[in-house]
Amino acid sequence: VFKEDINLSADETQTIVKYLQRINLNKTDLDSKGKAFETFMGSYFRGDFGQYFTPRTIVKFIVDSLPINNQSRVLDTSCGSGGFLLYALDKVREQATEFYDKVKEEKDHFRHWHDFAEKNLFGIEINDQIARTAKMNMIIHDDGHTNVIAADGLLNDEDLRNKSRNKEFQYGTFDFIITNPPFGSSIKQTEKAYLHQYSLGKKELDWLSTTANGKQLIRDSQSTEILFLEQCHKFLSEQGYLAIVIPDGILTNSSMQYVRDNLEELYRIVAVVSMPQTAFTATGAGVKSSVLFLRKHKEKTTEKISNQKAKLKEQLKKDNKFIETIEKWEKEKKIAIKKLEEEIKKKNSKSGKKIGEMIK
Repeated sequence: VFKEDINLSADETQTIVKYLQRINLNKTDLDSKGKAFETFMGSYFRGDFGQYFTPRTIVKFIVDSLPINNQSRVLDTSCGSGGFLLYALDKVREQATEFYDKVKEEKDHFRHWHDFAEKNLFGIEINDQIARTAKMNMIIHDDGHTNVIAADGLLNDEDLRNKSRNKEFQYGTFDFIITNPPFGSSIKQTEKAYLHQYSLGKKELDWLSTTANGKQLIRDSQSTEILFLEQCHKFLSEQGYLAIVIPDGILTNSSMQYVRDNLEELYRIVAVVSMPQTAFTATGAGVKSSVLFLRKHKEKTTEKISNQKAKLKEQLKKDNKFIETIEKWEKEKKIAIKKLEEEIKKKNSKSGKKIGEMIK
């Protein structure tokens, strides 16, 4: 976890042990440990990283809403201090108590939740300091830190595996993704060469255009929260669930229609839960946001929806004689321009410009 040596004198170590020796972390509930962690680390986060604490009430609500069990593979693509991972682990630990007696079947009880923590719980955090803090947080809460890596969560899975040397980060292998991605920042193609790998990193084609060549152009930039919607889809297995906190603009702004169109092809919308304006006030964020619960379509379903949309568009153009009308307008425009040019030429023979050139 720590790259630098921890330098403590004997007296300092003795003082720390004196304060902590009477505390059993195994028997301390998650909320208490979480509150203590935020209290001790609060000033560190409130400096430059205030956005990384998702309120525990929201985290708990999201995790409680999902059917996560010890066999589930769970990922947070922007894990921050590890809140979502901790509550997923706590949920499985509580399930272990339903199956096994803590005293009489201690080994089975331990194996039930600890195997989940060690093999099925994954986190990605772009900031190396925050990633180390998340690992420390996981250790305090009984491990699960093994698969928390410091990397850009928008890198493709191969780059993530190479960077982390963890072979488990593969597309199409996670049952649940629970995350609160960073809002407001943009990824530029000139800065991050992976923007072209995302469909949402490309400009949508105008289906009513009669001159488009069918080739999508790369956007100059794209918001991180939009790219994470697509990245999460790549990581999910078919029928896997995504619970993600997003700004309401994605759901309401007319300029974001292409994102909503994309989502309905990729996912079944299970629920949209609007959060109060004050939900993130404690961390200094005032953006109105919602929790989106989505379930990944099977590939055949996505293909079927996409094809059906294309057919409907073509049918609309056919029923309204769109191509014929456009061609008719173009023909009428050329005739009108030619007529105007002849009239102007008669009135002013000195004019060398053509009307067609002037209106282009």
